[in-house]
Amino acid sequence: MSSRKQAEQERAAKLALVRAEQARKERRRSMLIVGTVTVVILGLIGTTAVMLERESARKEALEATASQPLDGVEEFADLGRDHVAEPVDYEQSPPVGGNHAGVWTNCGVYEDVLVNEESVHSLEHGAVWITYTDSTPQDQVEALRTLAQRNPYMLLSPFDGQTAPIVASAWGVQLSLDHAADPRLEQFLAKYQQGEQTPEPGAPCTGGTGTPA
Repeated sequence: MSSRKQAEQERAAKLALVRAEQARKERRRSMLIVGTVTVVILGLIGTTAVMLERESARKEALEATASQPLDGVEEFADLGRDHVAEPVDYEQSPPVGGNHAGVWTNCGVYEDVLVNEESVHSLEHGAVWITYTDSTPQDQVEALRTLAQRNPYMLLSPFDGQTAPIVASAWGVQLSLDHAADPRLEQFLAKYQQGEQTPEPGAPCTGGTGTPA
């Protein structure tokens, strides 16, 4: 064999070794990537499962509470349900029911004061109306906004003249609260949003008047 041919064979052999080593490193790198991604995915799955389990437990606890009397709730009976065109002088502030406008307020978050007569119509459809004062801390208002995002039959707005920082109203019932973190707020929603006291359960809370924020 000539020296030139032998040199070419040696170079080919070295090149094959180099390529084999590169392929081995690439396989190892790919396995590390796959392993890392797998660990991350499993971690996310585990975290999601824990969060879903906690949320499920929270909902079950709220549902259990909804079957029990709720401390601090005032009840009001003999509320009119006629549609009227003129303003109504409600006995409660915010109102919890009574004669009201023929159009309802669309459920959602509002930054301005709502029309009582239209919002009472929303209560008739099973909405819960949560109101707050100008002095309610902003962090609590943000907590109420987050709560509204989870509840399709909820109105949130400021209200002029109420004495408590936060008031939750549904048809015929009302709860005054000092803080948005009071657990009775979510319990009130679970019990009275489309609750047994609703005159027209299942009626819409969209397609009316108002544009939520």
